Amino acid sequence: MKNSGMESGMFIDSDEDMEKDLHKDENDGNDSDYSNYSNENNSMRKPSSYSMAWPQSYRQSIDLYGSVPSPNIGFLGTTSLSRLGSSFISSSLTRRQTLEILQQEKKPLLQPTEEEKVHHTLLPSQVSRKSSIRKDPSKVSHEVHIPGQCTFGQAVLNGINALCGIGILSTAYAVKEGGWVSLSILLLYALFSFYTGLLLRYCLDSAPGLETYPDIGQAAFGTTGRIIISIILYMELYACCIEYIIVESDNLSTLFPNAHISLGGIEVNAHILFAILTAVALLPTVWLRDLRILSYVSACGVIATFLVVICLIWVCFVDKAAIDYTKGTTTTSTFNLATFPVAIGLYGYCYAGHAVFPNLYTAMGNRNQFPGVLLVCFVICTTMYCAVAVMGYSAFGEATLSQFTLNLPQHLVAAKIAVWTTVVNPFTKYALSLSPVAMCLEELIPPNNPNFNIYSKLIRTALVISTLLVGLSVPFFGLVMSLTGSLLTMFVSLILPAACFLSIRGRRTSRFQVVLCVTIILVGLASCCFGSYSALSEIMEKLFG
Repeated sequence: MKNSGMESGMFIDSDEDMEKDLHKDENDGNDSDYSNYSNENNSMRKPSSYSMAWPQSYRQSIDLYGSVPSPNIGFLGTTSLSRLGSSFISSSLTRRQTLEILQQEKKPLLQPTEEEKVHHTLLPSQVSRKSSIRKDPSKVSHEVHIPGQCTFGQAVLNGINALCGIGILSTAYAVKEGGWVSLSILLLYALFSFYTGLLLRYCLDSAPGLETYPDIGQAAFGTTGRIIISIILYMELYACCIEYIIVESDNLSTLFPNAHISLGGIEVNAHILFAILTAVALLPTVWLRDLRILSYVSACGVIATFLVVICLIWVCFVDKAAIDYTKGTTTTSTFNLATFPVAIGLYGYCYAGHAVFPNLYTAMGNRNQFPGVLLVCFVICTTMYCAVAVMGYSAFGEATLSQFTLNLPQHLVAAKIAVWTTVVNPFTKYALSLSPVAMCLEELIPPNNPNFNIYSKLIRTALVISTLLVGLSVPFFGLVMSLTGSLLTMFVSLILPAACFLSIRGRRTSRFQVVLCVTIILVGLASCCFGSYSALSEIMEKLFG
């Protein structure tokens, strides 16, 4: 069956081009990104370099997000939904991947044993992958990854949990900052992020031994690329932890506005008090070496997200007469040029799940369904983002705050449920977000150090204190989110996947693919520059203006 012209342009070459690629791979091991299959030195060297390079702990720490065996949802595993992504999206990638494996079989380096023949298959879900982590049982016990076990429904739940987080609280505020026209940016980012998620899958399948985002960076740009990508990913996780502190401070102080304490004659208001109490309460969870229990609880974040959205719908449509509009005007605007770049960063933050996608893909039992999983996740999350943005801004107008839960009248039952759900959720996710950062720093401790546990607790304590200090110094949820979305998420979700794809694919890239990837990179860079500058300017103005 022939694919459409658009599909061919986006993912694969024509059949003639594929035959030429096969012939080229046989004769040119340097120019082909698949040459490691036929080049003995490469096939032995690359997996070794991936497993030994820093950070070695990335796989197991991020697997806490992407490999939680959450309850299976029957209707999400139906054949029709599975085929929705596979039929017109993944078929080309499956053909490409099957071609790669067939190419590997064409000139085997070693004859397979009888046991290998029994397990041999062309299905991507059973491609053997070496672990990218060198484990030390005395230091690491986070791993929950069981390769090839997640069903379609479980993968969707994990994907939504990673993709739809606290960013949903600020979509109404993003419309306020950018106007109704800015919603087009949200849809544009959704399309681009979906496509770059598929590009990450292609990159993983381009060579053996690739399992994580840093592995892709190393395959594309060497050790330097791996380190740069890892630092950006860890900075994004760290910024997310700062946001959790601010969320707790803002919402708890809304519930208990009169809370305060005097320390040595210094009056501590509700915001500072609850930020400190939150950090103290979170510290023991960060000290935990085994976070599997938290990872299961965190999987309930999907329920929490839906519950918060339902509460907003209830307040807007059932209790709308009780909404307090006294804090500002409810008039809305079509376009706000001055603050439009802030909205860019807020929308970008909504699609900060790419760090988890490679782990989610390798954890699936049937990896051919991955495009379908991404499609369902992006459709559901984008629908919720748009619903919250439209309802929140329509209800509160120019009075919309950085978190719509702060606008909800606190005497309403639905409002209390929404706020308490928002308060509880970060307690299950803070440690999961900060632990990857702590684990990468722990790798710098000399092996077999007798004081490892002490150093580990000091590192984790210092990280918690630092997030508290930054959260207290810059207590602006919306602006910090906009800065994170502009400066970091644009690289993780748009720029780096497209750049890695172009680097790994090389001359095989079609003209359409080059144009599309370059367009995504330029959009990401422009959003990064304008959004970061605008967010930083507003932060400085609030701090020193």
